[in-house]
Amino acid sequence: MTGPSGSPLVGRGDADRHAAVTRSLLGYGVLAGPFYLVVGLAQALTRDGYDLARHDLSLLANGPWGWIQIVDLVVTGLMTIGAAVGMGRALRTLGGGPGTVWGPRLVAGYGLGLVGAGVFVADPMNGFPPGTPDGPPAVVTVGGIGHLVVGGLGFLCLVAGTLLLGRHFGGQGRPGMAWFSRATGVLFLVAFAGIASGSSSPVVVLGFWAGVVLVWVWLAVTSVDLYRRTPLLTPAP
Repeated sequence: MTGPSGSPLVGRGDADRHAAVTRSLLGYGVLAGPFYLVVGLAQALTRDGYDLARHDLSLLANGPWGWIQIVDLVVTGLMTIGAAVGMGRALRTLGGGPGTVWGPRLVAGYGLGLVGAGVFVADPMNGFPPGTPDGPPAVVTVGGIGHLVVGGLGFLCLVAGTLLLGRHFGGQGRPGMAWFSRATGVLFLVAFAGIASGSSSPVVVLGFWAGVVLVWVWLAVTSVDLYRRTPLLTPAP
């Protein structure tokens, strides 16, 4: 019995375990976004002085309750890395092709960026936490610089990963997923460029929020797509 690429299939027990692990990992791609957004929004709506139209979620890592957002970033990052590993396993099972190696690796890079953004806490700014002066950080710390660097690298990894996976889907004759992946990468890049400019304009901040939500939708949709197409019997390596 052979797999999609003509290679022999391993025994059903081993194949079922391989498929089960792959699908479990892809499940993190569905969970990561809701976890991040629910935990973040719960804080945003209850923390004194926080304004969704002026502040990004990273600022919630400051103050007495900042540990909650740190945990949010680290756990979400780990789930994203798990989903990326699942993507790589699923794509290898489905026969490889353009973007199947570096696409998942770059998504994992985004996950690492989220973990790093939790380790390096953003500097207080724009009046949050309460008592902080308006405008840019009064004092730029090593942690604040680290947050910007690892977060920015993670975002760029994500953009590149979506574009590479869009190339993969295009090569597989799946134009809907291809365009969705490419559009996600381009729109998120625009949103990231806006927030990276340092602007605290509501249009820029809310635009970045929209970009973040789009990314989590893309990760969930891609994970579900690969989950459904992962065969129960896996080609032998």
